[in-house]
Amino acid sequence: MLSTRLVPLRRSVNMVSRSAVSSSMTLGLRANSTGAKLPPPYVEDISKGATFRFQDSLPKLPVPTLEETAVKYLRSVKAIASPEQYSNTEKAVKEFLKPGSQGPELQKKLLARANDPNVKNWLSEWWNEGAYMAYRDPVVPYVSYFYSYKDDKLRTNPATRAAAIATGALSFKNQYDTKTLEPEYMKKLPICMDLYQYMFHACRIPVEGADQMAQYPTDNNTHIIVIRKNRFFKVPYIVNGKQLSTSELELEFLKIYDLTKSLGHGPAIGALTSENRDKWTKFRQQLLAADPKNKESLKQIEAAAFVICLDEGAPVTREERAHQYWHGDGQNRFYDKPLQFIVADNGAAGFMGEHSMMDGTQTHRINDYLNDVIVNNKIEFGTSTENSSSHKPEEITFGLNSEVEKAISESIQDFKEVIGKHELSVFAYKGYGKGLIKKFKTSPDAYVQMLIQLAYYKYQGECRPTYESAATRRFQLGRTETCRSVSLESVNFVNTFTSPTASNADKIAAARKAFDSHVKYISDASAGKGVDRHLFGLKKLLSPNEDVPAIFSDPMYTYSSSWFLSTSQLSSEYFNGYGWSQVIDQGFGLAYMINENSIQVNIVSKGLGSEKMRHYLEEAADELGELFSSELNQSKL
Repeated sequence: MLSTRLVPLRRSVNMVSRSAVSSSMTLGLRANSTGAKLPPPYVEDISKGATFRFQDSLPKLPVPTLEETAVKYLRSVKAIASPEQYSNTEKAVKEFLKPGSQGPELQKKLLARANDPNVKNWLSEWWNEGAYMAYRDPVVPYVSYFYSYKDDKLRTNPATRAAAIATGALSFKNQYDTKTLEPEYMKKLPICMDLYQYMFHACRIPVEGADQMAQYPTDNNTHIIVIRKNRFFKVPYIVNGKQLSTSELELEFLKIYDLTKSLGHGPAIGALTSENRDKWTKFRQQLLAADPKNKESLKQIEAAAFVICLDEGAPVTREERAHQYWHGDGQNRFYDKPLQFIVADNGAAGFMGEHSMMDGTQTHRINDYLNDVIVNNKIEFGTSTENSSSHKPEEITFGLNSEVEKAISESIQDFKEVIGKHELSVFAYKGYGKGLIKKFKTSPDAYVQMLIQLAYYKYQGECRPTYESAATRRFQLGRTETCRSVSLESVNFVNTFTSPTASNADKIAAARKAFDSHVKYISDASAGKGVDRHLFGLKKLLSPNEDVPAIFSDPMYTYSSSWFLSTSQLSSEYFNGYGWSQVIDQGFGLAYMINENSIQVNIVSKGLGSEKMRHYLEEAADELGELFSSELNQSKL
């Protein structure tokens, strides 16, 4: 069954897909039942099961007032505009807010939409289609993202590692299926769990104009897909009414390794999913027309609970692992699946996610969970082989013709060209982490955001628009809002910090004001009081023949939402990396982790000097750390 939801556009104004790709990874949420009575409007409905017991009582996403948005917007523009540019923007905003102008009328329409009892979230349909489903660039590398796992010293054999990962993922899935998965909480309040429905047995389907999300019933599709040497194998995880144990899954994977030794590489059907969405739509139709059995073959892949990719190669360095999990070789994948767990020949493992209908907070949770239960032996892995079968794993095959073979070749070449334009470097800093930053009495996230601003300023000599994701999951169907990291305070901070005449006291004071400003903005954004989604909603309500207000045609509107730095935080002690692509060709994608004693940033750009950016991040981290450590030491005297 296909279920369509609406969603913005990669390079257009404030609806950039790849910023949304990185979005939602900021908070690193953990499930944590408060045990305390919740305030209104939260009502516990146990008939919905543990997972969704608060879902219907979550508040609706608010609509900020025009005045609130105008003040925030003008402040953010002033930080990056010349006096003349700011004057033009200010004039356009004032015109938009005047009684009788388009602003109040559009606001009235948006409030009506938000208050419609049949609309759970005024933004979600528009955002889902505009940011994701209607987005036509390839999902890899522009929508895909990855997590790199730390090595498992007990499971260096790839089949053993893959089996443990599969068992961990199935354990999490069982909690969701039985509705026993505890909801997540933000500031002790439950948050939206809706997007979990797209985690298992789901697949993005290429469709002309805007893709659709296919969802399949669990009961009829009790299998996973394993890909090795481009060949797809259907592996049941339920046999004779029982879930396969880890050792039984391992035996299935070993059979696949053995089979592919003799079979060699299959046709790279998965490469088709790496294409531009319009091309993949056309190629999919060609694939379906090439052989009647191809429809069922595709369905078996799309309906699988998740995918495990048994990759060739043995990545060692952080950069090698990042490339392996973020995009791989462009062939041993099915990029439209939301969950793909990747295991290389040397046992190195990671995860790749497709972002259209699920954000990083959800996939972070399952990945953190499965690593936790594996490392700490928290679930029963089992040793019985009573369900093991002597049959060969079922290979899913496709009938091809010359047209499809040409499409595969074209897809492989296009993938190489796209990936070849990107450069990736990893800043792995062991000098300190959130443990010390907290002793500086500041927010670790705000600290690293300003570290990034300082590094970029050192490198480029100016401050440019920066995106950080803020999660809005406290609201029904909430996903993300933009935190505009560049502020008047952050600009003053980098100018003060790099001034040869500024004292340490001046630098610390400027830094603390920038930290506080950032915390305030991201808190407002998480509360649905940001700038970008509100302006996006107002613009969506313009009728086709209506004049575009000056606020939207003003060059600073486009520039201020062009994310030269696309940033987001996700932290796990079980990961040694995660990341995604840059948002615009002139910018960087900076995915960062703040662990107890380390900071790590995955740096991606299109030839802008990712390694140099790594250098300046290190320089900024050293200088900021020395400055605040000096203050900390003086306070102890």
